[in-house]
Amino acid sequence: MSTGTATKPSAAPKAAGRRKLTWPWILLFVAAALVLFSLVRVISGANDLTSVGQVSGALQLAVPIGLAGLGGLWSERAGVVNIGLEGMMVLGTWFGAWAGYQWGPWTGVVVGLLGGALGGLLHAIITVTFNVNHIVSGVAINILAVGFTQYLSNFTFAEAEGGSSKQSPRIDQITEITIPGLSGWLEDLQGKHWFLISDVAGILGGLVTNLSLLTVVAILLIPGTWWVLWRTAFGLRLRSCGENPVAAESLGVNVYKYKYIAVAISGALAGLGGAFLAIVSTGIYQEGQTGGRGYIGLAAMIFGNWMPGGMAMGAGLFGFTDSLKIRGGAENVHALLLLVAILLVIAALWQMYRKKWVVAAIGAVFAVGFFLWYALTDEVPSQFVDAAPYVTTLLVLALSAQRLRMPKADGLPYRKGQGK
Repeated sequence: MSTGTATKPSAAPKAAGRRKLTWPWILLFVAAALVLFSLVRVISGANDLTSVGQVSGALQLAVPIGLAGLGGLWSERAGVVNIGLEGMMVLGTWFGAWAGYQWGPWTGVVVGLLGGALGGLLHAIITVTFNVNHIVSGVAINILAVGFTQYLSNFTFAEAEGGSSKQSPRIDQITEITIPGLSGWLEDLQGKHWFLISDVAGILGGLVTNLSLLTVVAILLIPGTWWVLWRTAFGLRLRSCGENPVAAESLGVNVYKYKYIAVAISGALAGLGGAFLAIVSTGIYQEGQTGGRGYIGLAAMIFGNWMPGGMAMGAGLFGFTDSLKIRGGAENVHALLLLVAILLVIAALWQMYRKKWVVAAIGAVFAVGFFLWYALTDEVPSQFVDAAPYVTTLLVLALSAQRLRMPKADGLPYRKGQGK
């Protein structure tokens, strides 16, 4: 009697996942970016690209965006989309300025934070308790915040000495830090315009010159958020509400409570960003001074793939391009044309390596176009200079869209006990 040999079904091939970036690779990318920027600076002669003032200005412009993005990260990791970040920032600017000019800047920071938290709490009530569409709630909060602060300004700032219905009196500045000796030495080294060395000196100099204490607090909130959300039991429960709230509830997690906490913290961080604008960036509240930074913060969070480090990179990118138009204007943005052309060449070569010929050809055509634009002109139109930060943000989001993964239950309606 012959016995047949049963063959085991072959295991399904494992899906090839993306490799996680390790620190050596991250440092390699940073070094390559520095070399590229230094090369563009030398070729174009735009020596302000990596100057101490440029980096310092970029950091100051990036902080409010980063705080708004950090707020969006807290909310969306718990499953609540927060389009209302802009309105919460508006509340932070008004309340921060209102308390700041009367009782000092640090009081203004705390009150601005609380003002944003109130906006976050309202968003949580509408979306979590009453299960209203998150986008509708966020837009409504943005509109209400603008109208509410305009109404308050009419009988507060308008009656204060040095204020009006559209701006507050002057607010005292928060202490700034400059490391003596090191700051001056790095600035001198940057002024020599040596390849790479001066660029590194300019970047480091911008981080130790005229640094507001509130900027230091904002920077520390980024690793602090990572530690709380990814290294504590509280963070695990909060993130489970954004991934699978039904499963979280079955394990005893109070989903409503964690969503409320996350959205309130989200509003507080956005309010802190607004207070930073009023107290540190300008020293005064002005109507409409947020300028859409809440939306840009949301874009930075998406670019960062709902992770604190990536979000900080997105905020830094916008702050850098925004600072370019302020310092050197058309000359600096003109140099960016060469940078974009080189990046497109690199991208085209990479697509050729992957045998994606159509994509590579499109990238090469655009690279030639940007290079010709740079070579045949001396400056760019003023309208393009103003739009550069927004165009850069949209391009980066478009190019990074394929690798993004939002929390699975982000924005989905949830009712307590629905899994039973």
